[in-house]
Amino acid sequence: MAKINGAALIAKCLKQQGVKELFGVVGIPVTGIAKAAQDEGIRYIGTRHEQAAGFAAQAVSYIRGHVGVALTVSGPGMTNATTALGNAWSNCWPMVLLGGATDLEYTHRGGFQEAPQMAIARPFCKWVGQPTRAEDVPRMIEHAFRTAWHGRPGPVYIDLPGDIIEATLDDAGLAMPAQVAPPPRMAAPPELVAKAVETLRAAKKPLLIVGKGSAWSEASTEVRRFVERTDIPVLPTPMGKGVVPDDHPNVVSAARSYVLKNADVILLAGARLNWILHFGAAPRFNPDVKVIQIDLAQEEIGTNVPATVGLTGDLKAVMTQLVGQLEESPWECDPKGEWKKGLTAEVAKRKAELKPALESNETPMGYFRPLNEIQKVMPRDAILVAEGASTMDISRSVLENYFPKKRLDAGSWGTMGAATGFALASAVVHPEHRVIALMGDASFGFSGMEIEVAARYKLPITWIVFTNGGIGGGVAKPQQNGQLPVNVYQNGCRYDKVMEAFGGKGFHCESPDQLAKALQAAFASGETALINVAIAPTAKKAPQTYTHWLTR
Repeated sequence: MAKINGAALIAKCLKQQGVKELFGVVGIPVTGIAKAAQDEGIRYIGTRHEQAAGFAAQAVSYIRGHVGVALTVSGPGMTNATTALGNAWSNCWPMVLLGGATDLEYTHRGGFQEAPQMAIARPFCKWVGQPTRAEDVPRMIEHAFRTAWHGRPGPVYIDLPGDIIEATLDDAGLAMPAQVAPPPRMAAPPELVAKAVETLRAAKKPLLIVGKGSAWSEASTEVRRFVERTDIPVLPTPMGKGVVPDDHPNVVSAARSYVLKNADVILLAGARLNWILHFGAAPRFNPDVKVIQIDLAQEEIGTNVPATVGLTGDLKAVMTQLVGQLEESPWECDPKGEWKKGLTAEVAKRKAELKPALESNETPMGYFRPLNEIQKVMPRDAILVAEGASTMDISRSVLENYFPKKRLDAGSWGTMGAATGFALASAVVHPEHRVIALMGDASFGFSGMEIEVAARYKLPITWIVFTNGGIGGGVAKPQQNGQLPVNVYQNGCRYDKVMEAFGGKGFHCESPDQLAKALQAAFASGETALINVAIAPTAKKAPQTYTHWLTR
């Protein structure tokens, strides 16, 4: 009768559930789990901070459409990953966090790094659990994967006491649950699908808003078929970009404010009317707008704006239903072209307004010209990770995406510090694609040490840091009282030198020509590289239709 310890059993269960990579920071009591995972053929990626491991795990979940896993030590190691749990909760992404914990024997006795870890995780998790016997591990891990993946996806947490990890037991007779099957694709009631189509038929100015839920459900083919059949205008959310290619003639991102304000019927496909979409409220939206809402979660239907039609189900399945209805009884959006004419004019106007900034040769550079240089050379199938308020926001209007799940950014929680973990995950899952991590200097500071991880594992990520010397921009001189402004960093930081210290390629650019050459060299190197792009502290966004970034 063979013996197995808890660490090896945990690794065996992860392998059973289809885990291909494990991100984490090792130490007491979880080092054995990471080693056992390697023995099972699972790739272990050791990050520099537990937060990055959590971000990488959820990005793996999103990119693969499965469930990613992160591993932390006990106490502060586990709490370091709490922000990642919160980000996964907000974005509705599955992940499993495995956290080491104080031995059961020493709980409530002041054990090493003892902390109320399950209570800390619970507000952000669909489920938390702790085995009290090593024999319970297989059942709990299967339950964790099923809970994270099925229904509305989200994070789960398993607390792993040290004495459970180190326990020895007989492997004969151990119940090993089967691998969790993918969630069933639930369709919406046919009568509601018919009602949704009739609502669209009555619209004069319809709009399709595509969110990251469309990408998660792998519904890009169905969404594109719907667009081609109806000729409806399309507005993607930030991570909905690429479900319909940004260069598709129906994509009206450049006319975002105009189209939201004027649409009379909106088909909301895998997006939520939260702050990103201004809560669906006036003056950003037509106060009389009708909403057809597709969402996996029944409780999301009608949030902030009552749904005229609520279609609960898997988005791929529901879009298939809608396309089927339209094949039986075709409908074309705006056959007279009045709605599209206004949209075409607005898109042309906005693009013309941006053109001088995109072609500007002034130095120090603003945001738009360097972004345009990146757009010129970015492969069509590149994965773009973007972060840093202005850098990320402005990049949405310049850098195009043509495939789903090829843009990851701060997401529903507006999280800074996630980009490095996202980039690591992207390069691990898709080594065949160019991975570009575009960040502001403020966001880079949250987790910049993770570039060493890319160098260590030879992940050829191109990191691009827009350096303006502060949060929201720097300033040239101190305040009158002699103190530095609250948003300012050290002037002239050279983040490229940090990359060079780790053995990667570093480039510093102060002009468009220098950036063009650096991008070419970085791509050609086949190595992890960081391009430090000096931009003006006073660089700003383009003028906005609404001066306040939310609805008010």
